[in-house]
Amino acid sequence: MNRALLWAMLGAAVAVLVASGLAAGVRTTYGGHAAVDEPQYLLTALSLWEDRSLDISDELEQERWRAFHDTDLPVQTEVLDGGRQVSPHDPLLPLMLAAPMGLGGWLAAKLALAGLAAAIAALTVWVAVRRFGVTPWLAGAGTALVFVSPPLAVYGSQVYPELPAAGAVVLAVAAATGRLGRRGLRTVAAATVALPWLSVKYAPVAAVIVALVLWRLVRAHRNRAVVGLCCGLAVAGLAYLGLHRLWWGGWTVYASGDHFTETGELSVMGVSPDLAGRTLRLVALLVDRGYGIAVWAPVWLLSIVAVAALLRRRPAGAALLVLPAATGWAVATWAAFTMHGFWWPGRQLVVVLPLLLIAVLWWVDQVAGPRLRALAAVLAGLGVLATATLLLDGLSGQLTWVTGFEDVDNPIYSWSRVLLPDYRHPGTAMWVLHCLWIAALCVLAVAGWRQARVSRPPQFPAPERPVPTSELTSV
Repeated sequence: MNRALLWAMLGAAVAVLVASGLAAGVRTTYGGHAAVDEPQYLLTALSLWEDRSLDISDELEQERWRAFHDTDLPVQTEVLDGGRQVSPHDPLLPLMLAAPMGLGGWLAAKLALAGLAAAIAALTVWVAVRRFGVTPWLAGAGTALVFVSPPLAVYGSQVYPELPAAGAVVLAVAAATGRLGRRGLRTVAAATVALPWLSVKYAPVAAVIVALVLWRLVRAHRNRAVVGLCCGLAVAGLAYLGLHRLWWGGWTVYASGDHFTETGELSVMGVSPDLAGRTLRLVALLVDRGYGIAVWAPVWLLSIVAVAALLRRRPAGAALLVLPAATGWAVATWAAFTMHGFWWPGRQLVVVLPLLLIAVLWWVDQVAGPRLRALAAVLAGLGVLATATLLLDGLSGQLTWVTGFEDVDNPIYSWSRVLLPDYRHPGTAMWVLHCLWIAALCVLAVAGWRQARVSRPPQFPAPERPVPTSELTSV
């Protein structure tokens, strides 16, 4: 690894560690340092550390949440056979946090996540440079700015599986865009298997990554590797379903949830979901007045331009950025119960945001001119400003990560909201702004497409590179 890349990775990691570490000091709600779903993860982590069990009935009975939550917890668990209570959340995140939670409590758990966020930022820099040819200093600076901006900076210390899942996706893409030898295939398998154990909602993203890897192997006539990877993932899938039936009493963790007792575990997506109505989220997830990611970090608008440029120029590995990102966006659009939940904005998109960031870094480095690079820097800086004002108000107790954040003392944020539709209050103004933003995003996509003139034959997905004979064994 060359020195420039190493310094870029280190710089991004340090910046993210500081920002996410500070964010850990902001209360989730006025009622607790950890709230909403966070206590469920923390109690499960504590139970795994002390009892080696997912059963949190004793932790609930002893009110162990009092260390980080001031009021009574809302009921989430259904009492199972034998009096067991198993949190309706997948267990990989609590397993990762078991030691920090057991040894240092809720703050240590959040700081451990901040450290993980720093490592993911460093890995993102590496992928941008080594797989997509981005200049190290640009990759380091750009990654630092975006990871220090919302929503990544916020979820850098929130006890949710969002950022760990994003890390698994980046790791899978890092391996899938490489030579795909034995170690690469095992990394892809491990990362994609980890995703549904963080949350079942990430399974579609994992499936798309696996499908792209299998397609590449088939094109290279690596039949043994195809069979090995398929068999390994099939065993992992059966284990996932079997263990969920054993521990949660259903095919997903939602089977043990109090909210789904009458309506069934699949009602987590809604009892009668209005999929046509949810289509509005294709735009709203980006530009909603309060819960869109662009109002907090305008640099995400450039992802439209970057993806369009990727689709036209099609550099090696472009499919592994575009298709998983599109899948994650689709899940957030049609599968999620709501986008205006009791959480920080952009939650459902975090899993694929690093991929969109890499796309933007590639576009800035290899397509954009000096003026567009300056614009990208300004937009990224506005995201950092948003985080700074949120931290100032949050650490002083004026807002929390779940409530009051729209009252942040940030004049640029307050002014820009006027230009964005409010999807929580449908009306004439919302529909007019919605249509205007559809037109604006189409203009951005066309601009990105026209700007990225094809400079060499398309390579989509990544071409197979020679692999040493010793690495051609199956998984």
